[in-house]
Amino acid sequence: MQNKEEIVRILPIRIRKLIDENEIQYEYLQEIRFRVGQPVLLQYKNKEFLLKEKNEISGREYPAYFFSKEEMKETMEYISNFSMYAFENEMRQGFLTIPGGHRIGIAGKVFVEQGRVKRITNIGMLNIRIAHEVIGCSKKIIDYLWEKQEFCHTLIISPPGGGKTTLLRDIIREIAGEKKRLTVGVVDERSEIAASYMGIPQNQLGSRCDVMDGCPKAEGMLMLLRSMAPDVIALDEIGGREDMDALQYGRNCGCKILATIHGNSLENIRSKPQMKEFIENQGFERYIVLGNRLQTGKIREILDQTGKKIVQV
Repeated sequence: MQNKEEIVRILPIRIRKLIDENEIQYEYLQEIRFRVGQPVLLQYKNKEFLLKEKNEISGREYPAYFFSKEEMKETMEYISNFSMYAFENEMRQGFLTIPGGHRIGIAGKVFVEQGRVKRITNIGMLNIRIAHEVIGCSKKIIDYLWEKQEFCHTLIISPPGGGKTTLLRDIIREIAGEKKRLTVGVVDERSEIAASYMGIPQNQLGSRCDVMDGCPKAEGMLMLLRSMAPDVIALDEIGGREDMDALQYGRNCGCKILATIHGNSLENIRSKPQMKEFIENQGFERYIVLGNRLQTGKIREILDQTGKKIVQV
């Protein structure tokens, strides 16, 4: 794994050793969940495992390894470079992004002032989501997203964990690269698409890509339209009424839309009140339907604006 060191450096020393002892390969590691007083959980090769200690002589496994309060403190010191105060603003949104684009979800005591989160303290839970780019995963379907030499308004439909963000990211990289040369504006509300660190995308998104990081989707779309003149606006997990109004505004401005949504099929998302009108008015010209969580990244079918299958993959 190219950026293994970026993950290793934020882990408590004991956890690093246990991962090595259990012969965990970082390229297949997807999530690490720490909860004070609870077993360490790993999402590995699309399955959940408990991290366990082993007897150095016999090799036999002990019961699950429980994460301590001291290890939480150690982890947060590594993540923040021993300066938690410097990361206080970023932590308000409930996550941090570290070099390499890895995202760390945070849960603890939340202090609210005038209806807004002021700070998060007494952190007791962390979810380290390890960034994985699959360069080239869109190549087999990218040609189906064009009609009369124009990119089509495209919606990726996927259940949670189905690989929609990975596919979205690679489509962006393809169309914003040297072959297609489209200017793409990305609204990255949860810092998952570009995985920006200090304003710089850590993932490869092509040379013609502009990113609004940590910005609400509807507001970010309007900001990009007013300032960056994108050919395509890309965003993850649409669904709210404000999102749909902004998408319609983008279409009216001549901007193409590339988006994702949680769902199992076109019929499934058509049943959502906020989506029904947009779909019936053929707001999208292509639908990419992905498989389930056990088939991450599996493309089931591609449909046109009428719901007719263009290709069964």
